[in-house]
Amino acid sequence: MTRETTQSAIIAGIDEAGRGALAGPVVAGACILPTGIPLPRFIRDSKKLTPDRREEAFTWIAAHCMYGEGIVDAAFIDRYGILPATEKAMQDAVEALARTCRPTYLLVDGRDKFWFDYPHTAIIDGDDLEPCISAASIVAKVTRDRLMVGQDTCFPDYGFAIHKGYGTPEHFEALRIRGVSSLHRQTFLRSFTHELGEATSASTAPRESSR
Repeated sequence: MTRETTQSAIIAGIDEAGRGALAGPVVAGACILPTGIPLPRFIRDSKKLTPDRREEAFTWIAAHCMYGEGIVDAAFIDRYGILPATEKAMQDAVEALARTCRPTYLLVDGRDKFWFDYPHTAIIDGDDLEPCISAASIVAKVTRDRLMVGQDTCFPDYGFAIHKGYGTPEHFEALRIRGVSSLHRQTFLRSFTHELGEATSASTAPRESSR
């Protein structure tokens, strides 16, 4: 038996954020938790944490864990689709992590059968079941939220700092007023832009005489 096979497995959790957003990138996190120290209670599914608690958790992760991030922009999503974009973001996150510490096994949130150059298992609701996936979800969510807050200065009329690119009523109202920006995923908004175009045409078309 070789020394490598007797060593403990190095398990990394993988998760993404922004898959269902209308604007901005999809971001993935890959995280290896430390051994020998207790995990704080805020290492849990990022969706169950407040923004302030997520920031606190991310600070702890940055200080105690090894992690990587993968960011895939809206242009890639429009060209190849959200599933390939999500897979690429996850692969990029693992590659970034491997530059610090190469994992031997991956636990990936969700049911999708993505490809990795590592043995791996997909776990439905993994971000709620596996702490390393929970940590990865925090990395992905905080990283993406920070990016969208930063984009708010470039696109101040859309409210990205508030809704982070998701399809809220305020976001749709901004789209109706301002139109689609370069940060938006065109393929996610085809039906909306079609309806918007019809509404605009109807409002600007000359009215027929009733005579």
